Amino acid sequence: MKATVYVTIKENVLDPQGTAVQGALHSMGFAEVNKVRIGKYLEVELDTNDRAEAEARLKVMCEKLLANTVVEDYRFELEG
Repeated sequence: MKATVYVTIKENVLDPQGTAVQGALHSMGFAEVNKVRIGKYLEVELDTNDRAEAEARLKVMCEKLLANTVVEDYRFELEG
């Protein structure tokens, strides 16, 4: 089963990398960009066909390693 994991900085946390990218875009002439937030995209292959088990294991993976839940949010989608 394939999982797609999205990790993003929480809305109330400053994103200096996003701010730097926004500034670079402005300097390149893209003045219409109001806000940039940087995140992570991960693809994980799981050796299971049990959707409930996959969801439970992914939650643990995200909370222990893939996301810093103090400053980041995560969500995932399962295929299969």
